[in-house]
Amino acid sequence: MRFISFIKDNIPGVGIYNRNMDGIYDINTLGLSEYYSDMNHLIKSMDSADFNILLQIYNEAGDKPKGYKLGEVTICAPIIEPRHDIICLGLNYKEHVGETSRGFNQEIQLPKHPVYFSKRADRAVGPDGIVNSHIGVTHMLDYEVELAVIIGKEGINISKEQAEDYIFGYTIMNDISARDLQTRHLQWFRGKSLNSFTAMGPYILHKSQLPLPFELSLCSRVNGETRQKSNTREFIFDIPTIIHDLSQGMTLKPGDIIATGTPSGVGMGFNPPRYLQSGDVVECEIAQLGILRNTVMD
Repeated sequence: MRFISFIKDNIPGVGIYNRNMDGIYDINTLGLSEYYSDMNHLIKSMDSADFNILLQIYNEAGDKPKGYKLGEVTICAPIIEPRHDIICLGLNYKEHVGETSRGFNQEIQLPKHPVYFSKRADRAVGPDGIVNSHIGVTHMLDYEVELAVIIGKEGINISKEQAEDYIFGYTIMNDISARDLQTRHLQWFRGKSLNSFTAMGPYILHKSQLPLPFELSLCSRVNGETRQKSNTREFIFDIPTIIHDLSQGMTLKPGDIIATGTPSGVGMGFNPPRYLQSGDVVECEIAQLGILRNTVMD
């Protein structure tokens, strides 16, 4: 199933796509055990009984409950307001390590352990949403396609073998970055955390439809030109390793978002660099997870 957040008549809702991907169901009209106010509430509270009701509706071949056509709603980021800062992996693709070293003009070694940083996301931008260029703050705006893992239940000291049990699903994230701010502040938080610098969507694919291990192709395009192209099999650290490592001594919570790193081909990696400009359209695509499309505007 593909879970989404949407707005209908200025009222936010939580839904699932139908099998044909041409309409959605508001899950709060489907006779579930409670009212789910948003995606964070659903991820934390939905039990197996409610999930099975949704699965039956999703799979049924006969008459279906009344839903909305896509043109009747606005699709938002699946988690509009993340409860915590996003946990990001840096340097999780070998070729990106090299271009990062060149871009920041410093020697960076292939990591022996996962490299983490956090990213503030006051409000995530959804599909077809606007990324603010913050022209008065940065002149080196960059894109990064990433697979994002959504944690489904609380856990600490999680083994690699148990890691999938703690996952809710997966979505696409564009980790927008201001490279000049990263350089100026000698760390990545500030340059990753300006308003609108987290784009996510178009939906969360439930883990039941994408069991581990998997290999997913991913790419990014700017104005139709392919910039990044790789596959998650190129991860330096795979998803079970990441969840195991992060959870050692640190509790992961339902709704936590882990961005698993970006492949080579970011704007900083070109010579000369090819940063985003106002009017650029960025598309991030991951197999089975759809396309996240956003426009840069001043």
